[in-house]
Amino acid sequence: MHRTRGKVIGVVVGIAATGLLAACGNNDSTATSTPTMSHTTTAASPTAAPTSAGATGQPPASEPAQTTVDTATPERPQPVPTNAVPTEDSSKLTDKDKKFLDALKAAGVTTASPDIALSIGAYVCQGVAANASDQDLMTFVSAMAGSDPSFDPAKMPVEKAGRIYIDTAKATYCQ
Repeated sequence: MHRTRGKVIGVVVGIAATGLLAACGNNDSTATSTPTMSHTTTAASPTAAPTSAGATGQPPASEPAQTTVDTATPERPQPVPTNAVPTEDSSKLTDKDKKFLDALKAAGVTTASPDIALSIGAYVCQGVAANASDQDLMTFVSAMAGSDPSFDPAKMPVEKAGRIYIDTAKATYCQ
């Protein structure tokens, strides 16, 4: 039982992370260049102190040592796999995806993006395959449904949306 719960939690975390990454945008950036962490730093040697020839009668000490550090190593994140979550392009949605999304819409659930609904549906199917209880599924599915930016608790309680996701996924998506 604990192994199943651990798997379900792992799946939830993975799907949630994927959904959040997918919801962050569609690579439509207004930035025109990539910032770098490049800068030059000059540091003086802590042991060298400037002296004056007139004060001690000795010639001035050599100039402090100058150290230049160039940190022009740009940091680049690893690319996100494009097959992690289906894209919003409706031409790339499978018939099963479209059937699931249409059934959700008919039941009164609308999402900000098909990716969100498909991620939740995939989670339900993975939970069903792992023999997770409906109560375990309900907890996480309701949380994911409630975190959808387009979810309106005034239209329906989050628990009802979670139940619709579970029932619809079992009927149309997990086959």
